[in-house]
Amino acid sequence: MFELRFATPASWVEAVLADFDAFLIDHAAAEKKASGMAVSMLSHYPDRPELVSAMIDLAIEELAHFREVIKVMAKRGIHQGPDSKDAYVNNLRKLHRRGTDVYMLDRLLIAGIIEARGCERFGLVAQALPEGELKSFYKAITESEARHSDLFTDLAANYFSQDVIKARLDELLDAEAEIVKALPIVAALH
Repeated sequence: MFELRFATPASWVEAVLADFDAFLIDHAAAEKKASGMAVSMLSHYPDRPELVSAMIDLAIEELAHFREVIKVMAKRGIHQGPDSKDAYVNNLRKLHRRGTDVYMLDRLLIAGIIEARGCERFGLVAQALPEGELKSFYKAITESEARHSDLFTDLAANYFSQDVIKARLDELLDAEAEIVKALPIVAALH
């Protein structure tokens, strides 16, 4: 597993805890979008059976996470909001290069970075929550996200050399750090 190059500040955790309902609404939207991204990838690369199989499993898992977040929200009497643009994800997508192979590599590596950032942030939430169901839920989500970031780099290794992956991952991790530094501190995953 690779390491992110900018650590989420404690002020982000404070913002999440101060408005946990808003965070849950955003978390649900992120899980739904992650499931959709997996379906998009398996549709875009139907000739890559290992990728298709992995994305089917991922789409189902992310949709199950979505369902679980919706259950937590229902217990708290809150509902989904309309989907909104995610500046973090949109800025990362601007880094996609044109060209069949490099676009695929970038899609895989950026997806892995997004999952790694989710892992880091869900882990921070899990640490900050008091003992109970929510803490257990966020610990489990953190473990799942850790597997997902590895999944994308492992898939990239099926199609690209380690040298190519490492070089591009270095560039993307530097860019991601700058994107995260510029994000406002709000009760949202990104």
